[in-house]
Amino acid sequence: MSRFSLDDLAAVIASRAETTAEKSYTRSLLDGGAPRVAKKLGEEAIECVIAALDTDRAALVGEAADLLYHLMVLLHLQGVAFDEILAELERRTARSGHEEKAARAKVAGGA
Repeated sequence: MSRFSLDDLAAVIASRAETTAEKSYTRSLLDGGAPRVAKKLGEEAIECVIAALDTDRAALVGEAADLLYHLMVLLHLQGVAFDEILAELERRTARSGHEEKAARAKVAGGA
């Protein structure tokens, strides 16, 4: 099993963000701003779904990696630390998924 983590990926993205677009695909994405990164994230999400529906395990692994990478680039661009995402997941998993979803629906409906 790989010891590479999403924290490692976040560090790589932060490092590559400090270089030039000529040297780094990450930097070129960031230079395109949220519209470019969000578009790439959406494309990768669709490709991930297609790979899953095709039951192509190798393609799904590759597309899932692309999806996570582009999500982490977007989070970096927006200044959202991965720990914030983990804290939100921890908060949500403190109760059942049905309870958590119902609570979000009440907040959205009551706003």
